[in-house]
Formats: sequence, structure tokens, C-alpha cells
Amino acid sequence: MNSGFQLDLRQNSLDGSPLYMQVARGIERAIADGRFLPDAALPSERALSESLKVSRVTARAAIDLLVTQGLIVRRRGSGNFIAPRVEHGLMQLSSFSEELKKRGYLPSSRWLSRSLSTATTEERLTLGLSGATQVARLERLRLADGHVMAYEISSLPATALPDPLAVGDSLYETLEKMDRVPVRALQHIRAMSATVKLAAQLEVTERDAVLFITRIGYLGSGQAIELTHSYCRSDYYDFVVEMRREP
Repeated sequence: MNSGFQLDLRQNSLDGSPLYMQVARGIERAIADGRFLPDAALPSERALSESLKVSRVTARAAIDLLVTQGLIVRRRGSGNFIAPRVEHGLMQLSSFSEELKKRGYLPSSRWLSRSLSTATTEERLTLGLSGATQVARLERLRLADGHVMAYEISSLPATALPDPLAVGDSLYETLEKMDRVPVRALQHIRAMSATVKLAAQLEVTERDAVLFITRIGYLGSGQAIELTHSYCRSDYYDFVVEMRREP
């Protein structure tokens, strides 16, 4: 039994939901309260059942539910682990690195390519470029504490980023030093199924659901300076927006 594993799962006589759901909610609360660190091992089904005085069938069903919700990750031959997750607010413009640092993760990039290339039709139309203009194109995997969270391709006018190799882990940090960081952005999010290539990059199974995000970043002048396509693991990413009802 993990010495740091403590849960208060006293049964509520008014709670008519199945016991496995009560157990799952208790573990979920412990995760939300920070009593489990990302990537920490969850006690085995046997240890859970003994500690919580429930059957192994109940413990297994609770873990199955949390796996389905993306809070727990099963690793063959190793056990069950707390999934690293990024909760990204939709009302504030911030970079991947900034969001991870706020939540105590260590952001990093695994570069696939950094180059100057002739702009594609989409890049020309989105960034307002002429036919033969070059763009700085950045292709990378985004990592949190060493775990692959997203595959990302960013394009910027070469006039804004003449040296793609100058970008480290944070594109926005580089642009800020050059006084060219976006001040607003439009972001479109939709779900899609992972292709064979994308599944290999994100370390998921083919046809698993991923979040496809397109971001267009603008300078204060209104000029579009960034086009980024991100493919995010849906089991690691949450997007949150606060909504208010007008009185």
C-alpha cells in the first residue's frame, strides 16, 4: 500500500449511486485536491479494495471509470498512474509553456523541424502574405514533465522570425523579446480521430480522439503573425471557459 494514499470514502446513506461511482468520485476529489501528483502510481486494485473495504470488483470498476474519464492511465506491466493534465482557460491568451509552468509542470519541446519555407496557400491567406513569401515553420512535440501532450506546427512570416533556430522551448517568449508577441488570437477547436502517423507521434492508438486546434495570433496593429495547428491528446487536455447568465 502506498504510504501517502489516504482517502475518506465514508458511505453517504443519501447517495443512491453505485458504490464504484462513489469510490471513483473520492479518488477524483483526491486528484483535484492535489493529493496525487501527476504520473504518481495508484495503489493496486487489491490494495484499494482492502483500504476502502470494498470488493475488488468495485475497485476495478472505479478504476475503469477513471480510465474512461482520462484521469487514470493504464501502463501495461507497470500498473495504473495519475494522468498528467493541462487545464487551459479559453479567455486568456497564453502559450503552452506559460500554462504548464502555472500548473507546476516542466514544459519542453522535441523538435522535428525548424526551417524557412515558401508559404503554402493556407499560410498566405491566413497571414496576408504575397505569393513567393517565406515563412518560418516550426514542427515539434510539446511535452509536460517528459510526457508528450501535443503535436504542433506553427508558421510565422519570415520577416517576423528570420531565424527559426532561435526559438527555444517557448515561441511566445522568443517573440516577446523581439516585441512581436501576439496580443489577441482566434482559436478553433474540434475533435478528430488520430491517423496512423499522428497516433505514433502522440503515443496513442490509431483512431483515438484528439483535439485539433487552429490558432491565429494577431499583433496590436491587427496583423496576423502566427498560424498554429495543434493536435492535443484528449486524455491529457481540458479546456475551461467560465460562462455567466445575464440578469
